[in-house]
Amino acid sequence: MSHFLPVDLAHASRLINHGPTVLVTSAHGERRNIMAAAWSMPVEFTPPRVAVVIDKQTFTRELASASGVFGLCVPGAALMDLTYAVGSVSGRDGDKFARFGIEAARGPVLGVPVLEAGCAAWLECRLIPERHAEDAYDTCFAEVVSAAADTRIFANGHWSVREDNATLHTLHHLGAGNFVVAGSMRQAHAPA
Repeated sequence: MSHFLPVDLAHASRLINHGPTVLVTSAHGERRNIMAAAWSMPVEFTPPRVAVVIDKQTFTRELASASGVFGLCVPGAALMDLTYAVGSVSGRDGDKFARFGIEAARGPVLGVPVLEAGCAAWLECRLIPERHAEDAYDTCFAEVVSAAADTRIFANGHWSVREDNATLHTLHHLGAGNFVVAGSMRQAHAPA
C-alpha cells in the first residue's frame, strides 16, 4: 500500500530544501538509470525549479540530456546501502534497477522512473536548456512538474520527523560512504 500523495507544487521546494541526498532517475527509449547525488537544491518557488549536479560524463546525464527529463527521489534511512550502491557503479555496465532489485513506477506527468518504497518523496523534473552551460558545467537546472511524498513524513506542505517514521528520515552524504540521517525536529519560537 502506497502512502504517497501528490504535493502541491507550491511546496515542492520543501522536499529538498534541507539538502538531502537524492536518487536521480533517467530514461530514454529502453534505457534507464539511477544514481545518487549529494548536491541538489531549490532555486525558484513559482514555478518550482531545482538545480542538481549530474556529472557530464555519467550515463544518467546522457539519458537526461537525450530525454529532457529526470526524476529526483528522496531516499529514507532504510535505503542508505542502496543509495551508496547506485552511486558507486555505472549504469553503462548494466541496468541498476535490475541489478539491485529496484521497483520503480512511472511518474504521472513525464513518465520518469520514480521510487516510493523506502523513499520520503519524489519530483518529476523537466530540464531547462542552458546552452552556455550544457558543455561547460555539471549543474542541471529543471522545472518541477509533479511531486509526491509519503504522508507519514511529509503532509500538508510540511515535514514531520518523528521516532515512528525513522526509516523515512532523509540521508545527507558526508563523503566516502558516510551519511548523516536527519534527526530530531525542533520548533523555533519568534523573538519576544
